[in-house]
Amino acid sequence: MRRIEIDDLNSSREETFHLRELLGHGGVVALPTETFYGLACDPWSEPGVRRICEIKGRDAVKALPVLFASREHVERLGVDAPASLLDSYFQIWPAPLTVVLPIRRPIAASRGLVKLGVRMPADRKLRMLLARVGPVTGTSVNRSGSTPLDDPEAIEALFRRDIDVLVDGGKTPGGKPSTVLDATSAPPTVLRPGAYAWVRPPAAGPRP
Repeated sequence: MRRIEIDDLNSSREETFHLRELLGHGGVVALPTETFYGLACDPWSEPGVRRICEIKGRDAVKALPVLFASREHVERLGVDAPASLLDSYFQIWPAPLTVVLPIRRPIAASRGLVKLGVRMPADRKLRMLLARVGPVTGTSVNRSGSTPLDDPEAIEALFRRDIDVLVDGGKTPGGKPSTVLDATSAPPTVLRPGAYAWVRPPAAGPRP
């Protein structure tokens, strides 16, 4: 396992290029988020998704959430939702809120489903990285059923044989995981209460 600080990664186009290449070939990376560290792979990579399921010891048919940095990323993921609905969530994002939305066709991370949980993370440095490498999965770093990890030292000790790269952002805030909201139905349903206090989406204003 290689370990690199997120500031060093973000300041080097060569390093981010190599990371993007690694992810495209089924690599698995641990990334700091605004809550816990997340296990990241290319969301279109079947080998990468399978590796994450094996690392976590979780059911391989369970979908993985995806982190993104821009509206363009949402379009690339094939999200098939009205612009007005997306506008309402982009008034909230970036935030620890994962929203399940319909997609046009399944991808590896959705595990055969035509819906996908997506989130623009509140961590600015992570968004900078995602802007360069593209969307990645963002399920928590832990064995299934265990407490998510917020400390890179613990991640290296437990997962150094499983993860290709540990992106070190120091200890993350921890606390509650992201709130998960199913927006494939109306009204949306909270699937997992978490760090974002969901009430209802704000009314979408005029688009610029």
